[in-house]
Amino acid sequence: MSIKLVASDLDGTIIDRNNNISEKNFKAIDKLHEKNIDFAICTGKSYSVSKKVCEQFNANFGIFGNGTQIIDFRTGEELLRNTLSKEDLLFCSTLAKRYNFHIHLYTDNEIITEELKYMDLRNFLLRNKNSTESLKFKIVDDIIGYIEKNSIEVFSAVISTESAILPSFENLLSINKNIVYTYISKRGKYRDTTINKDYEYLNISPLHINKNEALNFLATHLEIAKKDMLAIGDNVNDLEMVKEAGIGVAVKDAYDDLKNVAKYVTNASATEGAFAEAIEKFI
Repeated sequence: MSIKLVASDLDGTIIDRNNNISEKNFKAIDKLHEKNIDFAICTGKSYSVSKKVCEQFNANFGIFGNGTQIIDFRTGEELLRNTLSKEDLLFCSTLAKRYNFHIHLYTDNEIITEELKYMDLRNFLLRNKNSTESLKFKIVDDIIGYIEKNSIEVFSAVISTESAILPSFENLLSINKNIVYTYISKRGKYRDTTINKDYEYLNISPLHINKNEALNFLATHLEIAKKDMLAIGDNVNDLEMVKEAGIGVAVKDAYDDLKNVAKYVTNASATEGAFAEAIEKFI
């Protein structure tokens, strides 16, 4: 097995939960470039939010929105774009408002929402102080009316709440066969110490979209086999890519579900250089 592409999640993997990057990880990325191994960032965040940190890492490719978009940083070309249809946006927004949940729509360069609450304020404004320059909010009075009147390309919709009823809401979403939903956070299991744990959210994306499917697309584009990929992550949205990669790695404090499918679990956390440990072991 000869690794030709390394794919890494951002938060909790190559960046720790305090938004710090180990110097070991930078050196590991330099090692990849020296060996002419492609490096791809795979994140649930949008391109506009992640652009600056990707530039720091000198990544070759970026997979954003859990696989909804792929950017080739070498050429600036967008290789893949998957967006939610207007029908799906109206379905999700109507359902969210009916149950008094909050919905946030992620486009190329802004988040469209009625209120800055829960996930937006806590996750971005508290954790990602360095990236808020590229993050813009568009506050609208009536998000359903805004969707009906405007043509917008939305990569993902996030539905959030501070109640404990999100699991039952997930079942309601399942009646729409055009979308797929992914738990990003679960009550009592969220590990970010800067964020209140009494909330949950769902990330809604187009059907058949995840990081692994995006990596399949990239593998075809680069004409490389999945067995020649190393993928590393820490969260449930990394599960498919870690399971299907030639070498799948979970960081020390990853979710148990991810550890169970990984071929290797690091001894180090993100803070301690988990990414660098994986590169040192397998490259």
